[in-house]
Formats: sequence, structure tokens, C-alpha cells
Amino acid sequence: MRPLLVAATEAEARYFPRDLDVLITGIGKVAAAMSLTRRLASYEADELAGLEIVNIGTAGALRSEMTGLFEIGTVINHEINGDAIRALGYDPRETLQLGPAETVLATGDVFVTDPALRDVLGRRAHLVDMEGYAVAYVAGEFGVPVRLVKYVSDSADETAHDWNTLVEHCARALGDWVSTSLV
Repeated sequence: MRPLLVAATEAEARYFPRDLDVLITGIGKVAAAMSLTRRLASYEADELAGLEIVNIGTAGALRSEMTGLFEIGTVINHEINGDAIRALGYDPRETLQLGPAETVLATGDVFVTDPALRDVLGRRAHLVDMEGYAVAYVAGEFGVPVRLVKYVSDSADETAHDWNTLVEHCARALGDWVSTSLV
């Protein structure tokens, strides 16, 4: 499989090996979905067949024991009211199973800095980000295997405001993982 590395920002991808294919999407679900859809739509069917998408970036910890690097097994869209949509007779697909890992990632367009919201999300997930669900959804629609790998940058509280200074350490760890796991 040939990896397509997908990151939200250049800062997160700073230490990826330069010979790999990297897509920088921008921040948030809409930006991630649009950028990845545009890229995948440009490929021929045989190019898609040999591709694996690896969404790699930072995430906030929703639980105090969560530090370091995690591969995601389940991703949820935490901003959709799945019960209401199901009541209308539709499947909201708010939960996507990606693999056997136990770590659950909640994705939403809210940059989580509020401890009360962190605690609510922490009942359903271990980590929170702003792109993972969108990347997994688009990959699934195109029939391309996807992995989500996240490095904890903050505690999804007021410390998240320091993301710009914390991302350097995270980017180095993410680059090391890419170099040892994908190259």
C-alpha cells in the first residue's frame, strides 16, 4: 500500500519524510472533507486501489491518563444529533469503526477548551480532534483503507490555547512515527 498522509496543518507535518505524499487539508471537518475529496477524485481507479490514507495529527485528551501517540479504532462525529436523525428514519453514521484499537476519537468543529465539554465528550471518547471523522468518512466513500494516528497535544481545556507552542514536540513525535512505521 502507498500511503497518503493527511494532516490539518503544515505545523503537524513538519517532520514527515519529504518523499511521502502529504495532503494539508486545513482545520475542521469541512476543510478536511473537501481537500481529501478533491484529491481522491483526481485519482484513477487503479491509483485508488493501491492507496492507504493515514490521517496523522494532534488531538486533545478527554481523559487524564491519555498521553502520547494512539492509533484510533473508532471515530465519532460528536456534533451530530444521531438520535434525532434516526427518529426521522435516516442513518446518521455518526460512529465509524476503523480497526481493532480501543481508542475512540471524537471529531467536531469545536476547538475544545472548556473542561465541562471535555468531561461530556470524555464519557464517549478518549481523544478529540477537528478532522479525523471527516477523513475517515471520505476514505470510506471512496473505498480506500484509512488509519488515524493522533498524538496528544493538550488536555482539551484551557491548555489547548497553547497549541501553537505545543505542536513542535507533537510534530517531532509524529514525524518519528511516520519514519519508523511507514517508510
